[in-house]
Parts: sequence; structure tokens; C-alpha cells
Amino acid sequence: MSPDSAPADPSTVAELGESAVLARILPRLSSGDAALLGAGDDAAVVRAPDGSFVVTTDLMVHGPDFRLAWSTPFELGWKAAATNLTDVAAMGARPTALVVAIAAPPTTPVALLEGIADGLREGLARLAPRAGVVGGDLSASSVLTIAVTAFGDLDGRAPILRSGARVGDVVAHAGVRGDAARGLRLLFAEATDASGEPDRELAAAVRARHPELIAAQLAPSPPVSAGVAAALAGATAMLDVSDGLARDARRLAEASGVGLDLDARALGADVALALAGAEDHGLLATFPPHVSLPDAFEVIGRVVDDAGRLFVDGAAVPADGWDPYAGWDGRAG
Repeated sequence: MSPDSAPADPSTVAELGESAVLARILPRLSSGDAALLGAGDDAAVVRAPDGSFVVTTDLMVHGPDFRLAWSTPFELGWKAAATNLTDVAAMGARPTALVVAIAAPPTTPVALLEGIADGLREGLARLAPRAGVVGGDLSASSVLTIAVTAFGDLDGRAPILRSGARVGDVVAHAGVRGDAARGLRLLFAEATDASGEPDRELAAAVRARHPELIAAQLAPSPPVSAGVAAALAGATAMLDVSDGLARDARRLAEASGVGLDLDARALGADVALALAGAEDHGLLATFPPHVSLPDAFEVIGRVVDDAGRLFVDGAAVPADGWDPYAGWDGRAG
């Protein structure tokens, strides 16, 4: 392969942001012959001799994704499981297995890795009891990093994509809205020292005062089983709400070529936080208007004929949410 003679683009990932970076990287890659569905949804669908399976992967990096001064090792393992299980669930699939790779500094106590393992085990037991950790890798790094690949079974059904929403469908959500962001806001406001560094003792005090909100951020319990329930109920589109309801709703709208008009009353008292707050890991889905929704889902809007746009009570709103490059202050803690 001859080298590219075009001048190198000096832009950095921080300048462009996650979405623009992915838009430049993904066209350079091939999904190969086995892909039934490649990059662009919450998980890929890969052909297998006896059908197909769902696979997805995610990283948690000390600094931008978690702070050891705030999270226990058990919570890190739990969250690593939860964040990947919801991506599988968002395809309408049943989680079956995880492969976990950890890169840790040589000075890392073994007890910390044992705690992560315990969190992974118990997170799976609670959220996907039939799934387990089937392999992985351990390596050295200057930064503690947890990489999880999750697999899921569609049980013979077609995957639920982001691109299937139709004008007239109802928009429904399963899970909490804004609680993880409220928890993170409390940690930054009340669990940092005078220099702005995360503080373990202050975090313990915040945890004691606001256990549910801190748990929503550090060890979320998303509605994983609702993914299969949505598929069985006839969901037309679905995705995991990890980067904020507004940002992820816009992604679904763009993929489907429709607009979404959300109901402010359904979003709760703090509409702005419900829209922009990230890491709740709920499920956003669209359903035909006369379908009986699964118990976990609440109607929060409708699909309208306005391609790629997001509204609240008819007024256009920005797709605010989490971006790993725009949202990190460079601290670790």
C-alpha cells in the first residue's frame, strides 16, 4: 500500500469531538463477510453457522470514565458489566457472555482486581443471570483501563435497530432519567478537595447522604431485561441512552429519518437534566401507536415527520449530552 500523499490533518480528537472522529474512522474500516450489521448501532450482528449473535464493546478509563477516589473496585466491575449489557439489550437481544480485558499499572493491588471481578460477577447475577465472563486478558499500563466485549442472542428474532422508527409511533423510555447526572454533580460539588481533586473521605460522606443518586452514577441498575420485552412487544427502533437522552434521541431520529417530539411533563421536573444528563443507561424505543407497552416503558413522546430533529413540546432542542473529549477536565483522582 502506497503512503497517502495528502497533507496530514492537524485536528485533534478533542477539537473534533467523538461523533466527528468516528465519522472519519469508520469509513476506513471493513465489516468483513460475517457482518449482518456493522458499526452504527449499539452492537453489531455477526453471522454464525447456526444463525447470528450480537456483539458490542466498551472501555472504562481511569480519569474520563471513573475516579478511584470515588468508585470502589466492586462498583467498577458492576458498572463495566451494566454499561455493556444495555448495549446488547438495546438490540432486543439476551446477553449471553462477556469477555473482559484489564490494563493496570504494575503497582495496582491484586485486591483491586479481585474487587472488579466480584462486581462483574454480581452485576451479571443481578442484571443478566444467565450470562457469565468467558475470557479476557490482563496487561500493564500507566492508566487503569477496563475493556468489556459483550455477546447476546437474538433467539431467532431480527435485531431492533436505530433506523426503524416510523411517523406516528410512540416514543417510550425504560429506566431512570437524570439520576446518574445528579449523582455525578453531587460528587463534583461535594467530594473534591480545595484543589479540585476527588477526595475519598468526602465521597463517602456524599454517598451516605445520597445513596440512590450516587449508586445511579457509580453502579447503575439499568432495565436490561426490558430489551427483549420491547422486541417481543413489537418495538420498531431502540437504543441505549448512555450519552444523554437528547443526544441519543437525536441519533435515533437521524438513523430513522424522522423527528422525535418529547413531552416535557413526562421528562420530570428538571427537563434540562433529563435531556442532557448521561450514563443512566436506560432504553429509548419507538412502538406502533396501538401496541401494549412492556411494564418497564413509559411513553414520553411521539415520532413526527421532521427528519433528524428533536423537539420538546414542539420546540426544537439541541442534542446536548456526554462527549468523552469535551467532558473531561484532564484530572484522574
